[in-house]
Amino acid sequence: MSTTTPAAATQPVAAPSRHQLALMIWLAVFPTLTVLNLTVGSLLRDTNTVLRTLVMASIAVPIVVYLLLPRLHRARARLLSRQRTPHE
Repeated sequence: MSTTTPAAATQPVAAPSRHQLALMIWLAVFPTLTVLNLTVGSLLRDTNTVLRTLVMASIAVPIVVYLLLPRLHRARARLLSRQRTPHE
């Protein structure tokens, strides 16, 4: 049985601190770049470093911004809201 009141359930979670945001970005960027390097890296091996970086960033940034960071923000909010609710 949950003792969460409607007001507590809808109370917004504070924005992440600079350190929390840096960690969340790192948790999104590092695996994304690793997977991209493993999958696309061989196709771009013979290209110019600047072009290779442009292609990788053009793929990675939308994945991180539109897919991974929103999920990390929701996970953080769920974790913090669980910590705020009193346990019986």
